[in-house]
Amino acid sequence: MEENRDSFPVEKIRKDFPILQQMVHGRPLVYFDNGATTQKPECVIQRIDRLYREQNSSIHRSVSHLSEKMTLEYEQARNTVARFINARSSREVVFTSGATASINLVASCFGREFIREGDEILITHMEHHSNIVPWQMVRDQAGARIRVAPVTDAGDLDLEGFQDLLSDRTRIVALTHVSNALGTVNPVKDLIGMAHARNIPVMIDGAQGIQHGKVDVQDLDADFYLFSGHKVFGPTGIGVLYGKEVWLDKLPPWQGGGDMIERVTFEKTTFNELPFKFEAGTTHYVGAIGLAEALDYLTRTGLDEIHAYENELLRYGTGVLEAIPNLRIYGRAETKIPIFSFLLEGIHPYDAGMVIDKYGVAVRTGTHCTMPLMDRFGITGTIRASLCFYNTREEIDQLASGLAMVNQMFA
Repeated sequence: MEENRDSFPVEKIRKDFPILQQMVHGRPLVYFDNGATTQKPECVIQRIDRLYREQNSSIHRSVSHLSEKMTLEYEQARNTVARFINARSSREVVFTSGATASINLVASCFGREFIREGDEILITHMEHHSNIVPWQMVRDQAGARIRVAPVTDAGDLDLEGFQDLLSDRTRIVALTHVSNALGTVNPVKDLIGMAHARNIPVMIDGAQGIQHGKVDVQDLDADFYLFSGHKVFGPTGIGVLYGKEVWLDKLPPWQGGGDMIERVTFEKTTFNELPFKFEAGTTHYVGAIGLAEALDYLTRTGLDEIHAYENELLRYGTGVLEAIPNLRIYGRAETKIPIFSFLLEGIHPYDAGMVIDKYGVAVRTGTHCTMPLMDRFGITGTIRASLCFYNTREEIDQLASGLAMVNQMFA
């Protein structure tokens, strides 16, 4: 582990991220809120700046030089995403405004076409609200039922409980790749296999999974896989929905407007081919190109190397936090990413978070949009430190110093 830590060029990588060079409250900024949004490397910032300065023009709508150039780069960005997740074709890559929009697209379109009264939708107890509420809306509209696979005390998905809930009435499984609150990495390939054995399609929320290691949608055999750009070192307002072509062909459009049509009359509209059928209006073309730049940056850095280094941060951080008096970690799954969700006994997480901030450490406090999961553990929220490959051991030590002060102040 020491050898990997020493060989991973984290100090060089940190120089690629301008925001990490600043001081907060007189201390070096420690950014441990990567589960909420990640910081942007200089190459992404410069790419977006150049696009707006030198070639901004709406795509797909003109034969002008600028429009044709922007259209080409937008479609090249789609190809980059397809390669990054190993999609069979760029036709299977739909640009959306983010993971939430992607989930709503699948829920709305799949629900209208395939879910009827008495049908069941299977989710898990660790889902983000964005993978609960859209399915509740489908349930209420169709008269369907939501089933919830249980989570163990350690924060693992109960695999037997999951399998027992698959039934002849299950129309779709929708679950997270990685828990944003616990860091648990679900065995999604195995779960997809269980569902497919009963011919049930699966949608994977990859918002917390895409940035921590390789994702191969063909190997997973995912029917749908989705993520947000801003959580994978790209810009806000852009996201991806991957869908197998066979499923995207079956689904009706989500929104109506320009670019998603083939021909419009007052009597009838015919829809565009994939993936444009799901991209109504002027898309965030600059965001899509910025996202592609971020994915290329990750590829150059090395996804396997990132994964190995983050495992070292997980090991080190767990040891440091376990040594702090009165601290309890929630989420002790065997396979997880470096997300530490914890409480200090008798101390409200908001109070602790304010003290930690004075040490220059940015963490998140609250329910992390997982209220049912908090209820499962009998708590109202946690302090969450979510790390990525530009974080360091020294920053973990800085967090520990802040927590020691919290313990001292509230003793």
